[in-house]
Amino acid sequence: MKRLALALLLLATPAIGAEPDPAPVVDAESEKAAIRAVIARMEAAWNRGDFAGYMEGFANPDVVFVSRGKFQKDWQGTLDHYVRDYGASEDVRGTLHFYDIRIEMLAPDAAQLISRYRLARPKNTQDGINTRLMRKRNGQWVIALNHVSATETP
Repeated sequence: MKRLALALLLLATPAIGAEPDPAPVVDAESEKAAIRAVIARMEAAWNRGDFAGYMEGFANPDVVFVSRGKFQKDWQGTLDHYVRDYGASEDVRGTLHFYDIRIEMLAPDAAQLISRYRLARPKNTQDGINTRLMRKRNGQWVIALNHVSATETP
């Protein structure tokens, strides 16, 4: 009985000096390119007036979105905000452009993205900065947390 207990103990105990499982290898440049592609698709969707397409870049339903000093409700609340505040016409929607995009990989499924943006409109052009936590879910990058700091340019 003692031999059986000893054998079981040896099987259950990791070998001394055994190396832990290696972390998954991530091609950071490929992941950054995939994140940039998400942002480019969002920009294109906005510029054609496709707010639902724009929202495909956000985690659904649990995106955390902070703008104008407030939390938006959730994914649907954020979409409702865009339609309500920007959907009246092309002039109100404006032309959106993200630039100076900086991405730092935090983990195989997490990245920090900071970028500038310009929402050019005939009245009240906005310039600002987005700070985003990107998460890879089901093989796709989405924005899990979005914080916008904007100023209006007369």
